[in-house]
This record gives sequence, C-alpha cells and structure tokens, in this order.
Amino acid sequence: MPVTVTRTTITTTSSSSGLGFPTTVGSPRALAQPLGLLRLLQLISTCVAFSLVASVGAWTGAMGNWSMFTWCFCFAVTLIILIVELGGLQARFPLSWRNFPITYACYAALFCLSASIIYPTTYVQFLSHGRSRDHAIAATTFSCIACLAYATEVAWTRARPGEITGYMATVPGLLKVLETFVACVIFAFISNPYLYQHQPALEWCVAVYSICFILAAVAILLNLGDCTNMLPVPFPSFLSGLALLSVLFYATALVIWPLYQFNEKYGGQPRRSMDISCSNRHAYYVCSWDRRLAVAILTAINLLAYVADLVYSARLVFVRV
Repeated sequence: MPVTVTRTTITTTSSSSGLGFPTTVGSPRALAQPLGLLRLLQLISTCVAFSLVASVGAWTGAMGNWSMFTWCFCFAVTLIILIVELGGLQARFPLSWRNFPITYACYAALFCLSASIIYPTTYVQFLSHGRSRDHAIAATTFSCIACLAYATEVAWTRARPGEITGYMATVPGLLKVLETFVACVIFAFISNPYLYQHQPALEWCVAVYSICFILAAVAILLNLGDCTNMLPVPFPSFLSGLALLSVLFYATALVIWPLYQFNEKYGGQPRRSMDISCSNRHAYYVCSWDRRLAVAILTAINLLAYVADLVYSARLVFVRV
C-alpha cells in the first residue's frame, strides 16, 4: 500500500475505504474528500434535527426523549470523529481507528432509523397543526437524511472480498452491531417486568436476550480495544462458538416467547382486543400486547442475524493488518 508522508498531511490510497481514490487526513483538505463531505452532511442533518425540535420543545415523553438523545449523541460523536481526522489524531485515539468509525456509523444509522420511525409514529401524528408540528416533521426529514448518510458511510467503508481490514468492517462485525442494537430495542419493550415475571419460561427468554447481548458486546469491545489476543482461544474460534451458542439460545426464545404470550393454553392473549391496555390510543404509549408482538418479531430478526453471523464466522479468514 503506497504511502506518501509530508509535513502535516498523510496521503494514502486505502483499499479498505471502499472509495477507490486517495484520502487525506490530518489536514482541512480532509473535509473536501467524499467521506469528509458525507460526515459534514451527517453533522449538519443531526444538528438541524435536534435544533428544530428543541426550538419548540417538541420531545415530550420517553419516545421523544429517545429521538432527541439520538440526534444529540450522533452529532457529538460525528464532531469528535471529524476533529480527530482533521487533526491527524488517530494514533492517539484510545480505540482502534480501524474499527471505531464504521462501528459508530453502523450504530448511528440504526439509531437514526429508529428515531425516524418512532418519533413520527408515537409523537408527531398526535400534534395539532401549527409551528410545533411543522418543526417536528422537518426534524423527521433531517433524521432520515442522517440515517441515509450514515448508511452510505457503512457501505463505502465496509470490507470488500480480499481486503485486509479491521473485523468490524466485515459482515460478521456489522452483524454484531445489528445484534446488540436489536437486543437493546427488545430491552426497551420488556422494560415492564409484568410482561415476563409471571412465567419462568419467559424469564428464560429475558436471560437469553441478556446473555447474547453481553457476549456480542464483549466481541465488539475486544475489537475496539485491540484486545483480541488476550483471549485464551483463537479469536475466529471464539466468534464461531459465540454465534453457535447465540443461535441455539435464540431458537429456544423464538419458540417460547410467542407460545407463552399468545397461546391461551399457556396464559397468553392471542388477540389484541383481549388486552385492556390496548383499548385506548394515546401518544407516547405502546400497549402490552403490541410490546409482546414487537419482541417476538425482533427475536426472529436477531435469530436470522445470528444464523448469518454463524455462517460468515465459520468461513471468514480474518487477517489483521
């Protein structure tokens, strides 16, 4: 890989960027590169989104707070990334720069996607016509733009076949991000213990979500900290074992959760009309039956993600730079 070093600028042609042309870091010229311009778009769109909402105070309730947190968090971390790259401070950054930007971009894309769906469906539609509603709709639009910008960065910087790159830029690495994010959404839906504490089988499902989340998070943190060599077993073997265990665990949850939540024989409610909490429709509120259904769907999604993870992990030859 040819590298040219000048006084303050490092110009390198990197196959891992997925862009196919030189990138410049440690200089204001980095902002003129496609990836720099894309990150400026991310910064501006998230800034505009939370500014529009904050100017009219349109973020009441848990769902509104989540959306506001998402835009503020993404703005702050994107700003940090731009500062690091403009100053050429990658070597001093406490986390692996081969893995951190794409990991964050993937999380940010998922965060902004969730805000772009949750905010309008649980908040905006209940606002009366006026300035607040107009600002909220505009904020949703900029949230969608931010989501597309982060997703584009992931597509640009992910690993291509035959490239030498960090694990988080590979398909299994990105799947780890998806798995932990979906698990976090599941935790949000089961935040009320009433949904599972009445049945030991449902408590097992919650244990499955927690155990698999922790294992996937450990794999991500090991890569971000460049600590994979600290494991007592080879890292690829660790990943394959983790994926296999998670597939088996999630397969049991996929059967048990719907069975005990929607089958009358096991005390479930097969129809939404049977849930009294779903009789009234209010903003910022998701009734218990909808929460149960959402968890069942998300369990199936995560199981598919873990199956794909297992397939890729079993055949992936991970080469460290």
